[in-house]
Amino acid sequence: MKTTLVALQADITTLDVDAIVNAANSSLLGGGGVDGAIHDAAGPMLLTECRALKGCETGEAKITKGYRLKARHVIHTVGPIWHGGGEGEPDLLRACYENSLTLAAEYELNSIAFPAISTGAFRFPYEQAADIAVKTVRDFVARPSSIKRVVFCCIGRKFLDIYQKLIA
Repeated sequence: MKTTLVALQADITTLDVDAIVNAANSSLLGGGGVDGAIHDAAGPMLLTECRALKGCETGEAKITKGYRLKARHVIHTVGPIWHGGGEGEPDLLRACYENSLTLAAEYELNSIAFPAISTGAFRFPYEQAADIAVKTVRDFVARPSSIKRVVFCCIGRKFLDIYQKLIA
């Protein structure tokens, strides 16, 4: 069965998927943007579990339970801070998607939702980040795995349009 790629304009914390991806900071202890919203929606047990993980390096991913979220799991990944593209940022962003998908497949999850990793406070150019995201996901799901549905969760119409064009 072919994997479906979908772009939605939604609040990632409300999605009913096996896992949502958290664009986390390296401490995994919450922060602003998507990270703060996920921690708020999941409740204090998420923070407790994240403390035990002892952080995460840029490009890596770690998994926790979803607690009060509809999503059964949260996959935390730390995206690169944009410094102009010459410090390996595209490869690190690609690693965020690959490592998140690898964890999802290891846990035999069927559906996963991604925010636009690194495009907020970390300032990665949005169109370039979206292109990396879609290409990396397509390459991954071309191989056999449990993943049947990938959602790109967009915060606005402009971003939704970019993802829909890339997916089409």
